[in-house]
Amino acid sequence: MDEPSDGRFALLLMFLCHVITALEVPLDLTQPPTITHQSPKDFIIDPRENVIIHCEAKGKPHPRFSWTRNGTHFDIEKDPKVIMKPHSGTLVIDISGGEKAEAYEGVYQCTARNELGTAVSNNIIIRQSRSPLWSKERVNPIIAQEGQSLVLPCRPPAGLPPPIIFWMDNNFQRLPQSRRVSQGLNGDLYFSSVLMEDSRNDYICYARFPHTQTIQQKQPINVRVLNMDSINDTMEAYFNDTDLFGEKAGQERAPTFMVPTDPISSKLVLRGDVLEMECIAEGLPTPDISWNKVSGEIPSMRASFLNYHKTLRIKDVSEADAGEYRCTASNHHGTVHHNIRVTVKAAPYWISAPRNLVLAPVETGVITCRAGGHPKPNISWFMNGVPIENAPKDPSRTVEDDTIIFSEVQTGSSAVYQCNASNEYGYLLSNAFINVLAEPPRVLTPPNKVYQVIINKPALLKCATFGSPIPVVTWFKESRSSTLEGDPYVFHKNGALEIHLSQKQNSGKYTCVARNSLGISENHVYLEVKEPTRILRPPEYRVVQRNRDVMFGCKVRHDPSLVPTVTWLKDNEELPDDERFRVDSDSLTITDVTEDDGGQYTCIVNTTLDEDMASARLTVVETTPTPAVISEQPDAPTDLELTDPEARSVQLTWTPGDDHNSPITKFLIQYEDGLHHAGVWHNLTEVPEMKTTAHLKLSPYVHYTFRVLAVNGVGHSHPSAPTRQYKTNPAAPDENPSDVKAMGTEHNNLVISWKPLTPLQSNGPGLQYKVMWRQQDAETDWTSVTVANVTKFVVSGTPTFVPYEVKVQAVNAVDHGPKPAVVIGYSGEDFPSAAPDDVQVKLVNSTLAEIHWTAVPPKSVRGRLQGYKIHYRCERSRHRHTSHHNDQKIEIFSPNKTRGRLPHLHPYSIYSLYVTAFNGRGEGPATSIQRFETPEDVPGVPSFFRVVGSDLESLTLEWGPPHHRNGHLMGYSLKYQTVNSSNDLGVLEELDLPSNHSGVTLHNLKHSTRYKFYFSAKTLKGSGPALSEEAVTIVHKAMVSPQVDIATQGWFIGLMSAIALLILILLIVCFIKRNKGGKYPVKEKEDAHGDPEIQPMKEDDLTFCEYSDEDHKPLKGSRTPSSGTVKRDDSDDSLVDYADSGDTQFNEDGSFIGQYSGKSDRSGPRGHDSSEPPSPINAMNSFV
Repeated sequence: MDEPSDGRFALLLMFLCHVITALEVPLDLTQPPTITHQSPKDFIIDPRENVIIHCEAKGKPHPRFSWTRNGTHFDIEKDPKVIMKPHSGTLVIDISGGEKAEAYEGVYQCTARNELGTAVSNNIIIRQSRSPLWSKERVNPIIAQEGQSLVLPCRPPAGLPPPIIFWMDNNFQRLPQSRRVSQGLNGDLYFSSVLMEDSRNDYICYARFPHTQTIQQKQPINVRVLNMDSINDTMEAYFNDTDLFGEKAGQERAPTFMVPTDPISSKLVLRGDVLEMECIAEGLPTPDISWNKVSGEIPSMRASFLNYHKTLRIKDVSEADAGEYRCTASNHHGTVHHNIRVTVKAAPYWISAPRNLVLAPVETGVITCRAGGHPKPNISWFMNGVPIENAPKDPSRTVEDDTIIFSEVQTGSSAVYQCNASNEYGYLLSNAFINVLAEPPRVLTPPNKVYQVIINKPALLKCATFGSPIPVVTWFKESRSSTLEGDPYVFHKNGALEIHLSQKQNSGKYTCVARNSLGISENHVYLEVKEPTRILRPPEYRVVQRNRDVMFGCKVRHDPSLVPTVTWLKDNEELPDDERFRVDSDSLTITDVTEDDGGQYTCIVNTTLDEDMASARLTVVETTPTPAVISEQPDAPTDLELTDPEARSVQLTWTPGDDHNSPITKFLIQYEDGLHHAGVWHNLTEVPEMKTTAHLKLSPYVHYTFRVLAVNGVGHSHPSAPTRQYKTNPAAPDENPSDVKAMGTEHNNLVISWKPLTPLQSNGPGLQYKVMWRQQDAETDWTSVTVANVTKFVVSGTPTFVPYEVKVQAVNAVDHGPKPAVVIGYSGEDFPSAAPDDVQVKLVNSTLAEIHWTAVPPKSVRGRLQGYKIHYRCERSRHRHTSHHNDQKIEIFSPNKTRGRLPHLHPYSIYSLYVTAFNGRGEGPATSIQRFETPEDVPGVPSFFRVVGSDLESLTLEWGPPHHRNGHLMGYSLKYQTVNSSNDLGVLEELDLPSNHSGVTLHNLKHSTRYKFYFSAKTLKGSGPALSEEAVTIVHKAMVSPQVDIATQGWFIGLMSAIALLILILLIVCFIKRNKGGKYPVKEKEDAHGDPEIQPMKEDDLTFCEYSDEDHKPLKGSRTPSSGTVKRDDSDDSLVDYADSGDTQFNEDGSFIGQYSGKSDRSGPRGHDSSEPPSPINAMNSFV
């Protein structure tokens, strides 16, 4: 050790301030090794697993590692079972191959070295865990007299570490223990007095060895408890009243100690360990145990009474716990005492452990090593693992007992020093290096860190620095105009800034600046002081009937930037997992309450910084009969309160009114804007029924007044009393006008329009609009104008149809609104200046023409080309007899088209057309007029065609020319053919007729025959569509007689009489057969449909036959004559109407069915409006 010199103690006092607590040198700087992790001094290993001995260190350059075992170098390379982890000193000993772990027991020490020094670890004692087997022994049964004391010995095998003892039975159930029966610290089982119920044959002591997790058991002990009173009574009868066993052991007695056995005992314990003292007494009844300290007080915070007060445990023992302790055992027969003298010794413990020291060249510093202990530890110094007296001399180093002083150090003075403090109870070993560096300051605390703290709570802003020489730290708030000093600030040696009672005004940006002779460094941190979390309205005591609902409120106020978490407890435990419990942000609702729900409910509100809690009790009572429930509107909410005011938000809380037997479903919050719309209430928001607080989003520059309405199944409550007026400050507009458009209305203007902001959106007084525009791609500056109370602005003098960039920004007295979006618009359009060119007409057919043209030049459009228009009209027909309407028509085509078709033209006509281009303003000049002629086509249908006369063998026809001749009319085509009663067509005859004829008579036709005619007009293109007509020639004259009334003819009257007679006979036959009950198919049908005799007769039942006109329906494709011929369905003169026929229907046995088919309703003569007598020809035809 270096020789001490005079005045060293003065130097010590001068440089104590240079000691840095827990100095951390950045790893990018050269530094000696530092041990960062090592195995414990007493390391017990599991023999079944690989042995891992830890040794980690840091330094620059990175350290190299070596080991000693039992004081000599441990050559790892010679043992293939031992490896050292890369870049580490940790040893791994592989014993998986069957090697015994005990072969590696010993004392190990790790060394980490680099060019600047050597650090060493503690001596690590490696011992193998042991769990030896229980020694074999014969366990004899134990017979005990009822009432006497008993000890069942355990005596487990010694293990490493010692085993944990417990008693169980054969079923691995722990044996019950009590004041009477308990386990001692040594593992034995003590009975203060035995009872008959203690008899059993499976008292088993188990030992669990924690390292190997193995359990071993002692042989079961058989205990038999006898009642000696009954045995003595029996023996006295045989031995002349002699008491064979003497005084009865089961009698009550005063206590005596079973443990300890001596009146006084002593105990040695080390400082910081756990002290356990035990007193177990026997007696009847079972004694009570109490403890006291003779020379002081038992430390209540560190002491506990275990094993039914038989054990006193004191943890973290200190020297003050030494002294005499007394345990007392007592029952009503007496008291016994035992004193325990406790001596406290202390293995070495740190008072001031050595710390790393960083010095700049020529600086001075100290390393101290102060340790306590009993007895006092010896201090030994080492340098790089070598006793300091054997280390190289250093003139800058002086050793003074527990202190090393360094004066005017040089670069070569860097080294690692070890301090060893030891006494007979242990040792302490600590490494501390001295590192000679010259480094400018650096701030190690992360930049821009945000610290949050609650009002009136301390705030600690860190500024960890490094530098050599040690930097001096100063603090600034916001600007660096003045250094922080004095109240409320406290400056720590490690650079931290503390504010004992934080206030809102302490929020802000703080800057710490570190300086030394080599430079300066700074860092910014931020402090946010938050409002505390408070329960404004705690839950209240509630009494509720069973099966009803109950709600506990828990209204909270908290800092708006913090998110609270609400937790509810019942009797200090979690709420039951039951859907009847519903937790909302500010309430707890329990539905359908039961008796088990009674108890104390606690609301706990947590944020990341603080918490608050409140409790209330719920009492559940039985349900009582209630009268009929009458529901009404709820009462208005009360106690409206505004809290947590912010620039654009506020918290509103209220208390609900009585719901009048109809649960509240929601609350409606309304506001009045006293500045813009005084006296008008607007709906702001709705909140669910269980909420009684709302965080309201507000707009700037509004004078708010709030009120709340409750809503239930009946209706709204009256509004609550309004809150106080809450004024928000003006602010710049949050938004700009919407729906901004730009378009011209004239060829030289641009109209900019927009949707204005509402007063609520203005955010402040003096709302205006800044209108900005510039020509797109012209590289010109924005032109702007500010206007108010308008929704559009007209820019005049613009070029025609030029793109403009347009912006409209809201502005008020506070500031401008956000940056507006750019809208593209065009100035006004002008009429196109040019017409399409090269117009050509191509005829597709007689009614369709295709027009071609050349597009107009883009510059001539003077706007956005929207398309082309073809104006055309039919001037006249090429036939002198045909006229057309002269209305002009327009066809429109898209701007990308240069051709288009004109449909639906009139054939054989003269047309004129011209083409224009058009834009949003209108049409441009027209092309020159083009004329074209449509070709000839087939003619239209004749204007009329009819039969105007008929004879026995001839028919006279008339017609009119077609309205649309569509060319030069060449003549007419007449085709005709016969049609028989089955609608079969005969041979088609064709006749060509000249165009100048309008009628014709056809001769040599068949009499009494129906003819069908087809008539069409012809041009050079062919025949047009035909008209069709049908007609019938009259019957032969020989068959014609003067018309008489058939109803007056004798033969007709006779015929009708015969028919009536026949019907009567048939009815009589049916009636006779029915009375006879005959079985025939018709009867089954009559039975199914009812008796026909009792059913009303229909008109159709008066005749046997019905007639069908199916054979005389018009042929498909035939046309109804327009005039001149009689229609079959409407005229009495047409023979076709009377060509019907029908069949009478009978059943298979000949009976009349009475059901008829057919489509004609005629029976007898037809009923016409005409008063003419029936034609004999018609009557004759009806029998054909």
